[in-house]
Amino acid sequence: MHHREPHGHLAPHIPADVYDRAQATGQPVVYVVTETPPGVPWRRLLIPFAIAGAVVVGGWGLVAALAWLLDVAAHTATVIAGAAGPIGVGGITLKLARPSKH
Repeated sequence: MHHREPHGHLAPHIPADVYDRAQATGQPVVYVVTETPPGVPWRRLLIPFAIAGAVVVGGWGLVAALAWLLDVAAHTATVIAGAAGPIGVGGITLKLARPSKH
């Protein structure tokens, strides 16, 4: 049996022998064309916004962690300076922390 390609644009999943058999017996050939549904493709829009949101939240988390680290470092320096007392070099005395007055 000689296979020939059908005329026009045929879906790639229809074998040529099925088309030839349909033509020989007079059965109709049904073409199913799938189209994209109307509306907004939400997945295509949602992914970039999700990535941008994750970057923003991560940036704010980094800023918050840095602020917390600087706060802890400042408190640590204050405690160490208060415990050390005044520092004197060559007759010049420098007091690093003032005592709190209640």
